[in-house]
Amino acid sequence: MQESNFKRFVEVGRVVLLKSGPSAGKIAVIAEIIDHNRAIIDGPTTGVPRQAYPYKHLTLTPLSLSKLPRAAGSGVVKKELEKQAIVEKWEKSSWATRRAALEKRRSLNDFGRFEVMLLKKQRRDTVRKSLKTKA
Repeated sequence: MQESNFKRFVEVGRVVLLKSGPSAGKIAVIAEIIDHNRAIIDGPTTGVPRQAYPYKHLTLTPLSLSKLPRAAGSGVVKKELEKQAIVEKWEKSSWATRRAALEKRRSLNDFGRFEVMLLKKQRRDTVRKSLKTKA
């Protein structure tokens, strides 16, 4: 039997990132699979209400809750999320840190972008001087 190239499957307990809607950018857990197009998601610790959500508006993450029963209520999902520290794992992941950095960069005003430009110039000058002394 040949091993699959796919590592992330739509399954009960899979942690997903919401791409659209009022909870866009938050994570939730698949609690139940409705059909080939939708699943019931729940994010009791991240502020995502329990609701049916289409797969095309979800992104599967590598994280998943092990041994989550099908159609688990919000209380059970919350206990498992806290027990397995999924939210902390997500926040420490490179994916989440890149998203946070991008959001911070997008929220800068004109003066913030100006400060970033000056810091980049300062860093570039320091690197150039250190390379010049080595050569």
